[in-house]
Amino acid sequence: MAFTSKNIFINLPVKDLNKSTNFFKELGFEFNPQFSDETTSCLIISDNIYALIMIEERFKGFSKKEIVDTTTSSEAIFCLSAESRDQVDELVNKALSSGGKSYSDHQDHGFMYIWGFQDLDGHIWEVAYMNESAINQE
Repeated sequence: MAFTSKNIFINLPVKDLNKSTNFFKELGFEFNPQFSDETTSCLIISDNIYALIMIEERFKGFSKKEIVDTTTSSEAIFCLSAESRDQVDELVNKALSSGGKSYSDHQDHGFMYIWGFQDLDGHIWEVAYMNESAINQE
């Protein structure tokens, strides 16, 4: 039997919880107060996907490994789906105007449009729109 999961929880270390929480609020995300406290904010990505952004000291309690230095290394790329090209541009532009940094240029593959940014702590986020009708044509 294949493994399936009902929810996904991504754990991310941040240097300043208030700044990071406000950054994602400016992008239009909401937070679940039930799983948030002075060390962690539970970012709601969708009904079943959450990112727990937590101060580095709290994060260290979950892993014996060193926290990745995002100025020189990438630990992962988190890709969010969008409903349109305009929504991709809107979210990335909000991120850039809210203190995020550019990660990549627009990538237009015909059936898929992607653009990315780095959050305040250097975590890489991509936003992608996939035109399903164009996929079938290629």
